[in-house]
Amino acid sequence: MIKNKTKSKLMSMIISMLVLLLILSSCSSNRNNNAADRAAPDSGAKSSQSETSADDRGNRVEDKPVEPESHREEARRQGRTDAPIQAGQLTAGEWDDLAAWERFNNLLNSYEGSDSSAHWGFEYFNRLEVSVTSDGRAVTDATVRLIGQQNRTVWEARTNADGKAYVFAGLFKDNEQPYQRTRYSVEVTADQQKKKVSNIEVPGQGVLKVDLDGELPDSKQVDVMFVMDTTGSMQDEMDYMEAELKDVIARVGEKHANQLDIRMSTNFYRDIHDDYVVKANPFTTNIDQAVRLIAMQKAQGGGDYPEAVEQALRNAVSDHKWSENARARLMFVVLDAPPHHEAQIMQEMHSVIEDAAKAGIRIIPVASSGVDVDTEYLLRFAAVATGGTYLFLTDDSGIGSDHLEPAVGEYETKLLNDLLVEVINRYVQ
Repeated sequence: MIKNKTKSKLMSMIISMLVLLLILSSCSSNRNNNAADRAAPDSGAKSSQSETSADDRGNRVEDKPVEPESHREEARRQGRTDAPIQAGQLTAGEWDDLAAWERFNNLLNSYEGSDSSAHWGFEYFNRLEVSVTSDGRAVTDATVRLIGQQNRTVWEARTNADGKAYVFAGLFKDNEQPYQRTRYSVEVTADQQKKKVSNIEVPGQGVLKVDLDGELPDSKQVDVMFVMDTTGSMQDEMDYMEAELKDVIARVGEKHANQLDIRMSTNFYRDIHDDYVVKANPFTTNIDQAVRLIAMQKAQGGGDYPEAVEQALRNAVSDHKWSENARARLMFVVLDAPPHHEAQIMQEMHSVIEDAAKAGIRIIPVASSGVDVDTEYLLRFAAVATGGTYLFLTDDSGIGSDHLEPAVGEYETKLLNDLLVEVINRYVQ
């Protein structure tokens, strides 16, 4: 009996030990499974990332930290990027006040427009449009003089590729004022031909059409100049300009190969007391060299808002050998600040604008981030007076600081390089 009890107790102990071993084995298995489950996502993510990298980069697989989108956006806005900058990044719009003259006059009669014209010393925008033809064809680069009292030249301009020139009466205080005389003569000279039309009312004449005799030669020469503000605030735009301009000139050259002789000049300016005021480069047919000069520039200096704009324009107009006869002379001025508002500087601005019109140099501003309302009007006035058009960068690219929305009608936002090609082609057609 005792022996049976002992055997029974022994069996119970063995069974209990087996049960305990089974329980311990089950717990250990669960812990291992849970650890495996926790490790699986990390392993799967790396595997997936490696496969994706292999697909995107061919056979080369690299583990590279991903830069947050906010950091990439900030770097792009500041013009910082590790990748080579490609053309077609900056965005811009265009407004041609000469083609929307009624709207422009309405703008001048507004508080903003009248205040800005008075601020910059522009008096009367009494415009006469002159259209010059010969044998039914537009005459390019003909000289058009508006003549007032005592045979005094009031304004002088050159016709564009459409045969049109714009002359003004009383634009500045030192010009002959329209209340002194409202009727003028117009003299047109092209090659060896000259024709004079008298008793012209300005304004009020409408388009004055002048037809010359015989066929006149067309010049193949095109002068393109870029004048760029290189003070510190312009660095964001400058980082992109080399790629944009190289693309522009290449496309224009390809379109007009064997038809036009294109020369280019790139010039840079800052302000008084900087390490330089104007850094000028002569016209050259080596377009790549002219564009590379932009990449060599570093934006710095300035400090206050206004810059030495008048000195840059004077150098551009008077100290360069522009073609005596040309299909087009285009000066693109890339800037974000006005000249200093001083009496002597204002007189120089008036003088250089008048001289540019006389030489047939179209001032085409490219207004960048930082341009304020008064600066916008000054740039548009300069474009109008010289037969140019107004270009302005927009916020659509996300590059640079905020850009002023101009006081214009509806316009189409385009890539800057496409717009520059379009504008140049229009002037050289």
